[in-house]
Amino acid sequence: MSFHNIMARKDDITGKGALNGYRSSKSNNKTKHKFQQNLQKKRFYVPEEDKWVTLKVSAKTLRTINKKGISAVLKEARKKGTLLKDV
Repeated sequence: MSFHNIMARKDDITGKGALNGYRSSKSNNKTKHKFQQNLQKKRFYVPEEDKWVTLKVSAKTLRTINKKGISAVLKEARKKGTLLKDV
């Protein structure tokens, strides 16, 4: 089995990934479960660099981009050091 082409399920801007937790049945039995991020693959136009970039972003990050703009969000992520992709 080859694992070299499996990508991590992480937000490219915030770096957030899955959380671990438990599912609870009616009889209160617990089973381990992974809560995945709501990731979307989107293309964004960055006017400062005059190019299109494809990023995997969560729905929450997408709302932030719609509010602040892609340039401001990328600048903030570079400053924090959370940017996973070279943009």
